[in-house]
Amino acid sequence: MNSDIRLLIVDSSSSIRSEIRQLAVSQGYSFDEAADGIAALKLFRRNDYNLIVLDTDLPELDGGNVCRQIRKVSDVPILFISTRTAEQEKCCAFEIGADDFIVKPFYPRELLARIKVFLYRTGSKTKCVADKIAFNGLFINTVSREVTVDERLVQLTPKEYDLLFFLSQNPNKAYSREALLNEVWGYCFTGSDRTIDTHIRTLRDNIRPYDGYIVTVWGFGDKFGVEQLQ
Repeated sequence: MNSDIRLLIVDSSSSIRSEIRQLAVSQGYSFDEAADGIAALKLFRRNDYNLIVLDTDLPELDGGNVCRQIRKVSDVPILFISTRTAEQEKCCAFEIGADDFIVKPFYPRELLARIKVFLYRTGSKTKCVADKIAFNGLFINTVSREVTVDERLVQLTPKEYDLLFFLSQNPNKAYSREALLNEVWGYCFTGSDRTIDTHIRTLRDNIRPYDGYIVTVWGFGDKFGVEQLQ
């Protein structure tokens, strides 16, 4: 039942909220609305949502900081909408935990299509995952999204964590840059595929001495090689 799906719509513009509200109603989705960042966080803390549509430019607390607060406790899909078109703005959004980024003005059908993709992914691909995953002294806490190396907490960006988690859940399987962008960043990521190289490099630096688990398959991509440090 689509009524079981609940969206949080956050935008300072009442007309934009109305437009997204109509999309939600057309699909039978439940929804809540907020016009500023503080109100959005209050709603998020009181309710469970399947997806959040989040404006980058909000009063009280901007969309980036709202996203950072949510990512401390939740993996709920966050779709940024923004008038900003610079590639740096998009890259920054993905770095802090956005799952998608769409520029205003947008086509309602495109926005709805993107929403449906994330709802499908989170609804139909759920699988049981242990609270903690261990590879020698490398521990991944899937509840708190924390990673420790020999009992030392390491600081990963949201996307570095997502990349490590995804690769560790698919051991010894090599993925191309394009495949990793699709699986970790989302199909509509518009930045350079070289962002994978940057994240792989910083991820390796952060998980030393267990960086050998992240294996580059030359001419193709990367994999999590569980036999590497056994």
